[in-house]
Amino acid sequence: MRNSKEIIKAEEELFDKIWINRHIVLRYGILTGQEIAAPHIWAKALKESQRIIEKYGLDNLIPKDDFEWGMWNGKFSTLRWINGDEWDNFEI
Repeated sequence: MRNSKEIIKAEEELFDKIWINRHIVLRYGILTGQEIAAPHIWAKALKESQRIIEKYGLDNLIPKDDFEWGMWNGKFSTLRWINGDEWDNFEI
């Protein structure tokens, strides 16, 4: 069995991977004028995205295909459930 430290580390990594992909979609929306964000919140999001990219490398943050994207989300949901959350909680 995995210990709680390993489970939490895996959950945090999946959180970061899912978050950065959602951020990239939002960033595209902002750059194309389809979305808006409060400047102080957006500044924090940009800083956080840079931290995640530096930690994992951009090549490790983009899913290869829709299947891998689904696997990340399924694993994330499972790890959250193991840690006491409800099923299908994808709130980031």
